[in-house]
Amino acid sequence: MVEQTSNKWLIIWIYTGLTLATITAYEPLRHNDFVSYDDDAYITKNQMVSKGLTYRSVAWAFTTLEIGNWHPLTWLSHMLDCQLFGVEPFWHHLVNLLFHIANTLLLFWLLKKMTAAIWPSAFVAAAFALHPLHVESVAWVAERKDLLSGLFWMLAIAAYIQYTKQPGIGRYMLVFLAFGLGLMAKPMVVTLPFVLLLLDYWPLYRFQPKQQNDSKAALQSKPNDGHNLPPTLCRLIVEKIPLFVLTVASCVITFIAQQNIGATKSLKGLPVSIAVKNAVVSYLGYIDKMVYPKHLAVLYPHPVSNLSTSQALIPFVILVAVTVYIIYIAKQHRYLLVGWFWYLGTLVPVIGLVQVGVQAMADRYTYLPSVGFFIMVAFGAAELSATRCFRKKNLAITAAIVLTILLFCTRVQLRHWQNSFALFTHTLKVTENNFVMHQHLGNELYTMGHPNEAVKHFDRALQINPKYHKARNNKGVMLFTLGRFEEAAVCFNKILELKPDFQEAHSNLGMALYKLDSIDEAIEHWKQAVQLNPTDERLYFNLGSAFTKKNQFDEATNYFNKALRMKPNWPELHYNLGLVYYRQGKLNLATEQSAYALRLKPDYIEAAITLARSLSGLGQIQSAVGNYHKILQLAPDRVEVLNDLSWILATTKDTVVHNPTEAVKFAQRACELTNYQQPERLDTLAVAYAAAGKFEKAIETAENALNFAQSSKRGRLTEQIRSRLQLYKNGQAYIEPLP
Repeated sequence: MVEQTSNKWLIIWIYTGLTLATITAYEPLRHNDFVSYDDDAYITKNQMVSKGLTYRSVAWAFTTLEIGNWHPLTWLSHMLDCQLFGVEPFWHHLVNLLFHIANTLLLFWLLKKMTAAIWPSAFVAAAFALHPLHVESVAWVAERKDLLSGLFWMLAIAAYIQYTKQPGIGRYMLVFLAFGLGLMAKPMVVTLPFVLLLLDYWPLYRFQPKQQNDSKAALQSKPNDGHNLPPTLCRLIVEKIPLFVLTVASCVITFIAQQNIGATKSLKGLPVSIAVKNAVVSYLGYIDKMVYPKHLAVLYPHPVSNLSTSQALIPFVILVAVTVYIIYIAKQHRYLLVGWFWYLGTLVPVIGLVQVGVQAMADRYTYLPSVGFFIMVAFGAAELSATRCFRKKNLAITAAIVLTILLFCTRVQLRHWQNSFALFTHTLKVTENNFVMHQHLGNELYTMGHPNEAVKHFDRALQINPKYHKARNNKGVMLFTLGRFEEAAVCFNKILELKPDFQEAHSNLGMALYKLDSIDEAIEHWKQAVQLNPTDERLYFNLGSAFTKKNQFDEATNYFNKALRMKPNWPELHYNLGLVYYRQGKLNLATEQSAYALRLKPDYIEAAITLARSLSGLGQIQSAVGNYHKILQLAPDRVEVLNDLSWILATTKDTVVHNPTEAVKFAQRACELTNYQQPERLDTLAVAYAAAGKFEKAIETAENALNFAQSSKRGRLTEQIRSRLQLYKNGQAYIEPLP
């Protein structure tokens, strides 16, 4: 009883120690921000997620293949965070850490439950908790899917342990459910059925290979299904067929999702031989980083053709030799076979045999596979200690030193995840030819207000990979936002020379040409972009704007209405459509669209101006004046509003609204803001002076307006001002509603 109580307290202390050690290792995480590398796509700039849990967002989570995966639970997890905490990085990081702690404690419980070996199980859990390779999964909010799928992986194994003790459909369904939920968080857990077969071999001892006389296994084997003989391997495989069905279904969905975003084309044309070589090198590379975690980075560029056969030969020989040797000694050391094949097998979905993305390998991929390696180390060391090759005290000291080093390495690695700039600069320091990171750092530098430095990194990315159109496109976008439209157009044209079907380049080139007043060329590129992506409402909006500028209003309204069918609550779209109707003289429709834009965006001044002008044109003068006054409350120095309001107050026949004194005040302010040099403003001031009976000032002001209109060759305006000037000379005011 004393021994049982002692063990109970020991286990409680281990749980406590694991929790405190993990918190200590990840304490710097509280200072970390989101990074502009998937965090924006998953959370900060994803409107479906950042708005929290709604009926629409939940339905979207279960139907979208965005980001190249079907993982509704991951989306729901991020939505719940946003619902509870908003877009505040501290809380999102804290949730990630809590998931990691939960996985650590579950891992210890599972190993202890299956092996009854407390200290080896504790070391595996501690190494899992503290290893810096796992910083990527914990510190990167977008990698919540690693932690969430890891949680259901552990829960599925826990349910499986209970099932093996007392098989039944209910317990099996718990395994099935946990596995399914794990796949809905991240499809990498597809290998779970294979791992369960490994656990059947050790430490559950559910079957014995033929012609194997393992006395130790026989002693440790426990009946688990009410029969004297354990189930055969064939029966155990059949038992897991429902789980294998889930695996196949997840693989199919994932392949479709990756194709949907073109992720499998990132390295299009990659020979199978290169993929195999990279897989072999990566298998050994992950072990190297687990033993000596140096130069960890968020992205390791794929070597592509730079990887020779000789470079892959030695890792291949080592892997084969280790595998053969472990199989040979498996009879006496089952944990080695299970740990080794756990490591090899769980990496298969991400080892690069089917290339997804541009990475050769990724730290986050080791989150679950590393457990197999840690099992080999921990139980191997325990076995050596049992044979007195090492004293237990020395082994404990060594383990403590190793875990302490891992803890400090994790704290150091967390600094590189503090923000986007730190992450990208560190990655470039520890990797070579990383064109993707140069592109991301360029974006970050531009955001920080260093455009010249940004251009250098875009150019460096293109030096490494001239076909990396994303860097060239982003460089063009940056040049566009700086007002360097001609240079931006050169960038986009270069992309289209190499990749004529790059829809985004057509769209961006159209914008640059529009700014350069090459409207017809802009329209041509936007039409090509529409052919490539007919569901992008922005393209229809741009085409509507271009035809508006060409005064081809029927074409403009056609494209604006197409965009409205795709995005009915877009205030800018309603405003532009209202403006077209106003210019067509369809004032009722203009009023309707402008008013709707204001309902969607109450401080939308341009829409308010169009609404006021439309109401004035319809003769609803009092409503128009009321709207103008509301606009001036938001923008008291808006010149066109001051001018329009002054004109109405001076020229209207409505005695309730007519107010020449106020008209003079507003017109004077408009002229002050334009330095008394715009003929339209001076004309309005002259009209206001005449309405107030100040004909001398009206004549003087009108003559100045006439001179400016003549010098700028504004023929129609010149004639209008001249005719009004004659009225002032005759002592008459100009009375007419605003056109």
